[in-house]
Formats: sequence, structure tokens, C-alpha cells
Amino acid sequence: MKAITNTGPGKLEMKEWPLPEPGAGWVRIKTAACGICATDLAMIAGWKRTGFPSIPGHEWAGVVDAVGKGADKKLVGQPCVAENVLSAGGEVGFEHPGGYGEYLLTEARNVHVLPKKFPLSTAVLIEPLAVSVRALKRLRLEDKSSALIFGDGPIGLLMVMLLKNAGVKRISLVGGRPARLSLAEELGASATLNYHDAGTDLADAIKTKLGKEFTNIIEASGSAAALQVSLDVAAETGKILLIGDYAENRAGFRWNLMLHRQLELIGSNASAGAWGDAVELAKSGRLPLERLITHRLPASDFNKGMNLVKDSWDAIKVVLEWSG
Repeated sequence: MKAITNTGPGKLEMKEWPLPEPGAGWVRIKTAACGICATDLAMIAGWKRTGFPSIPGHEWAGVVDAVGKGADKKLVGQPCVAENVLSAGGEVGFEHPGGYGEYLLTEARNVHVLPKKFPLSTAVLIEPLAVSVRALKRLRLEDKSSALIFGDGPIGLLMVMLLKNAGVKRISLVGGRPARLSLAEELGASATLNYHDAGTDLADAIKTKLGKEFTNIIEASGSAAALQVSLDVAAETGKILLIGDYAENRAGFRWNLMLHRQLELIGSNASAGAWGDAVELAKSGRLPLERLITHRLPASDFNKGMNLVKDSWDAIKVVLEWSG
């Protein structure tokens, strides 16, 4: 089989690999499509979690091609996605080969079958949708009067869809790319703010344009500065949800602010326990997931896809498609 292979820091090459065989309780997937995620860029650049060579791709969708001993033979030919965390440790697309390959292996118990007509290029968004669904569960949405989202990436835009679907009355989003801000409003945001136009005081700009206090804040940008601003614009007894990646940044705020205003800081990581709900939401058609896909490219054009993710302000979700 062919696979887009991470051969060294910052290096991707199309390589030939042996076709993998599924063991007991496992299935082989023929990859149909795989999204390029910002986490892929970090992996490809080189990190402690994986070495070289490796096959990235955790936002994948495909068709069950073969099953190992004990796995349900009825799965063969079924379009699907699957939770990536494996029972023995590691994840498909990170420690284990992922959707940058023509084929991949995963555990049969993780597979979620999709309707035959469900577009598999759109199905790649079920993985980040599951991340977002888990985050919304962690938020424990009780007061639906208002929500503020920091970040106009795929997760931030998915959160707009989910909050709209949940009946939140006033949804605002802060981001930096005009096309994405316009899309956020089309998806259900009441108002948006481009932080490039906010001047030196983002909190003040938010209060002036978007509202003075928010009962629910979702920080999906990974910006430590945005997290600090979240504390300044949260309503009393408000909740602040963290789903960005903050690297080595550390907090630097007055703890009495949390105490006196009775705020909650809530972290949410990955997608465990949310796949079933995410798949059902995707199948229902209530969320216009396809609106986030701006580019579909053949897998052979992976370098173009990477450059789009890195450099294009118009690119939201770039999907690599395997033919056949």
C-alpha cells in the first residue's frame, strides 16, 4: 500500500508499506478520506510522542476491507469511522498508523458504521465533532442565555453549531480571519469580533460590541491571552471551558477573582465517551458539517494540502482523498 509518511522532522514522503493484516478482534480499513489537523503539523514537525517513520492521520473515514478472527464479518464493506484510542494504549494516527495511509488497522469494537450514502469526506469531521461534543458535556450547559467562543478554527466553528443546536440564545465568536467570522454568523453566531480590529484592550472591545458578561465561555484558540480575557468577561457564576492547546503557558491571575465571582474553569481533552453521540448528530443532518470543508485534494497532493493548512486564510478543513 501507499502511505504519506513522516520520515523526519518536517518531512513527508509518499512511501510503499506492506499491507497490514488484522489480528483477532481487529479490522482493516480502506481509507477513503482524511482531514489535515493542526495537531498533524505538530506531529510532523517532530515531538516526543511519536518517532520516525510514522503515518499520521486521526481524522479519517473509510470502508471496512477485512476482519480478523472473532470480529463480525458483516462489517466488511461497511462505511465507517472509529474512535482512535486503542485498548492496549496509543491512538490511530499517532502511535499507530492512521489515515495518511491507503489502509489502516483498528479494533472492531471502536467502529461506528455510517449510512451507505453518508459522504466519507464529510465524515472526517466526526472526530473533531466528538472532541466538541465531549467538551459541551463537560461544560454542563445549564444557563443558555449566552456563550462566547474564542477561536475561529474547526473546533470553534463546530462549537457554534452545537450551541445553536442546544438552544443557546446569544452566541458570539472572537477570531482573526474574516471569512471564518462570516461563516460563524451563517452557522448561528449572533455576532463576531475580529481581534485584529479590537485595539489594545480586547476585553473592552468584547464588552462594547458583543456584550458585557457571558455565562458560558469556550476557549478554543489555545491563546493564553484569550484565556485571561475570558476571566474579565465572564458573568458571575460563569463557566470557562478550555479546549485549546496551551503548550507550556502558565496561569497568572488573582485567585480571589475566581473566588469572589464564583467562576468555574473546566478542562476538556480529546473525545472519549462522545463518539456515539457525535455519530448520531452527524447522521441526523442537523449540523451542516460540510460547510467547514474548504478543500478536497487527492492524497498525492499532500504537500499542497499542508501548505494550505499552514498558509491559507481561506482554508478551514483540508481533506485528502484516496481514490478507489
